[in-house]
Amino acid sequence: MSTQSPSHHTRSSVRRGAPLTALAVVAALLLSACGGGDPGSKEPKAEPKPVVQITPNVEDEAKGVKIDKVVKVDVAKGRIDDVMLTGAKGAKVRGTISEDGLAWSAGDVLEPTAAYTLSVTATGTDGKQLETKTRFSTEDLGLDRQAYPSIAPLDGETVGVGMPIIVTYDLPVKNKSAFEKKMKVKTTPEQEGSWYWVNDKEAHYRPRTYWQANSTINVKLNINSVPAGDGIFGQKNREITFKTGDAHIYRANAQTHQMEVFNNGQKIRTIPITTGKEGFITRSGVKVIIEKFERKTMNSETIGIGEGDREYYNMEGVKWAMRLTFSGEFIHGAPWSVAQQGKANVSHGCTGMSDEDAKFLYDMSRRGDVVETVGTDRQMTFSNGWGDWNTSYDQYQAGSALA
Repeated sequence: MSTQSPSHHTRSSVRRGAPLTALAVVAALLLSACGGGDPGSKEPKAEPKPVVQITPNVEDEAKGVKIDKVVKVDVAKGRIDDVMLTGAKGAKVRGTISEDGLAWSAGDVLEPTAAYTLSVTATGTDGKQLETKTRFSTEDLGLDRQAYPSIAPLDGETVGVGMPIIVTYDLPVKNKSAFEKKMKVKTTPEQEGSWYWVNDKEAHYRPRTYWQANSTINVKLNINSVPAGDGIFGQKNREITFKTGDAHIYRANAQTHQMEVFNNGQKIRTIPITTGKEGFITRSGVKVIIEKFERKTMNSETIGIGEGDREYYNMEGVKWAMRLTFSGEFIHGAPWSVAQQGKANVSHGCTGMSDEDAKFLYDMSRRGDVVETVGTDRQMTFSNGWGDWNTSYDQYQAGSALA
């Protein structure tokens, strides 16, 4: 076995080291190429964030937000530039920015089962602007938790000067003051008036005296999402505008058996009448015409008189009938009692007259026209028809939730 010479060992070592040197050169070149420039250059610094802080009182992606929540925004280290709260179909919720620019508050509550986007732009004390968006949705309410308002008169209707405004809710309103603050009446010309709550579902409005003839009255119910109490909320805003026509006042006297017909303060006709006989006395007081019928079937069973009673009646096709009370008082044509009209009271409580006079009155009358009856000791009540005028205005005002 021969021994390797030192010279052979040295050549072998040099030969193996050559590739390592080449790799180092290549690596150096690659590093230089990746560096892309002066190895002494620095990475650019990130732009500093705006210092302004925007804080809404509803969280992003929140679900089931209560509809009576008033959305608000607070800002620190800056001022609010603009806020937009947008709901379903692009409807915008108005709001107000505080004078110092540090807060915004919505001027209305929210709709149920609706998606909202709250966009806020603010500028910080460093001069940099920040915009945020918050998306959320509101709670789902069934109809058993939403009070819907119906209104009389109808939008565009022309009525008599005694017509009260009647708002009826399909669910009870316990929080009447919150609702009444949102129930606005505007009259042209201006006339003082008041709301009166008949019960938890019905509110009336009347002026101090009869409406002025040929007035325009606008009614706005901005009760949408307003808490009514017991987990119930207003369902929908409503608005109507109606007018009054000429002032028709009919004055019936059960003692003289005459009705005087006034149009805008001028007497235009005196009509012989008959009113209720003993046991069926016509009510004295202020009534207004509720509804009109060219023909009306009148049956005594509606007032508790059945077949077999000597006072029983069933008359079809009674002409020119106008309802005054819920209990069954009408003005109508009564050709069967013409001989007693102007002389005696023989009816079951209605105000009867000839068909000719009844048609004259029917043709000129509107619902809401006034019938003032005197001469009996039986008084008209508030709830038997639209009896709003049978109480003093002071008492009426006391029925307001805001009194």
